[in-house]
Amino acid sequence: MRYVVTSRNAAAESVYGLVRAVLGGEIPLRIRCWDGSEAGPPDAPVRLVLRRRRALRRLVWAPNELGIARCFVSGDLDVESDFFESLSHLERVVGSQSGTLDVDGAVKWDVIKTGLRLRAFGLPPKPPTEEIRLGGRLHSKRRDAEAISHHYDVGNDFYALVLGPSMTYSCAVWGEGVTSLEEAQTAKVDLVARKLGLREGMRVLDVGCGWGTFVIHAAREYGARAVGVTLSQAQADFARKRVAEEGLSDLVEIRVQDYRDVRDGPYDAISSIGMAEHVGQSMLPTYAKALYDLLKPEGRLLNHAISRKAGVPGRTTDKTSFINRYVFPDGELEPVSVMAGAIEEAGFEIRDVEALREHYALTLRAWVANLEEHWQDAVRLTSEGRARVWRLYMAASALTFERGSIGVNQVLAVKTSDKGKSGFPRTRTALLS
Repeated sequence: MRYVVTSRNAAAESVYGLVRAVLGGEIPLRIRCWDGSEAGPPDAPVRLVLRRRRALRRLVWAPNELGIARCFVSGDLDVESDFFESLSHLERVVGSQSGTLDVDGAVKWDVIKTGLRLRAFGLPPKPPTEEIRLGGRLHSKRRDAEAISHHYDVGNDFYALVLGPSMTYSCAVWGEGVTSLEEAQTAKVDLVARKLGLREGMRVLDVGCGWGTFVIHAAREYGARAVGVTLSQAQADFARKRVAEEGLSDLVEIRVQDYRDVRDGPYDAISSIGMAEHVGQSMLPTYAKALYDLLKPEGRLLNHAISRKAGVPGRTTDKTSFINRYVFPDGELEPVSVMAGAIEEAGFEIRDVEALREHYALTLRAWVANLEEHWQDAVRLTSEGRARVWRLYMAASALTFERGSIGVNQVLAVKTSDKGKSGFPRTRTALLS
């Protein structure tokens, strides 16, 4: 591929050649650097801007996914082309690498020479303040609370911009005739309610209740008595206010509580919507057994969780993972078979599994659109770095769902009676009616 250098001996020429050498020339790319120089095809679909020389130092010290993320979150690197298309091109190359980018000796020597010429070497820049490393024992109650706070206590006003009026932070269901995110999220919580067979007077526990959307729907539309638990104080405060405004305080209780500390069973039904990803594989048996013990015989569990494709490495706990350092610290994605196995081993009988992968891609694209539409407000409510984290993670996640590397599944299970009774109708049609 021929490329154009608009200013000879300027930074862009060197950086462009280096990127092509490291990535194999597979990205149709145009680069503009801090000195105003540009290189690459003028009509390239990917247009990157290196606003500061510091971007190169970040990549020298972390030549991987994390280094690129630090560049973007800090504002040292910008994307001026279509964000989704650009990420798709970059992910095909960078995302296929495991850990540090693998280059041969000659390319490494070129990197060193170019780095010296551009004065890119030096002490490692401090990571953006949005990056986190947790201490303590993995998946202890204290560490889990810190992980949840990092992600969910960003600010309710910020979440309202991204999530929209439903304040629902999980995959929506885009059925026939559904045209808005709000409608799709209502369809999702109602699907969960119907799968659980909710009726007036039933006790339902929502583990990881977020801002209270499901428990409010369960109480208002089905007359259920609902308890929602979350580790986020900000979520709990918001959910309690919503419950009071809906006039449902006699039916809905919101607690700041770890699922391991819930002791007031039995419940008729339990929902866990977008929470199990935080549990961790080592804790899945504890998680599933705790929910089993909280249910009465013939009680149902609906576990809605993101999963990784079997055979695809789970890198969310990798030290070079952007998601682990910036978005969901300690989050772990497991194949649906692992999740279903833990649920079965706890004593449940699995009755239904539904995949919603394409629905989550649509949901994430809607969230990105909301964020981009309200960008200045999002920056004002949090920080530019935090808004950049969200834009990058949600757009990249949408592409990952579309590609099929990760999915999301609703696993419906029941705690059968001593005599094996499930209380389920004989057909799936009847179940959802």
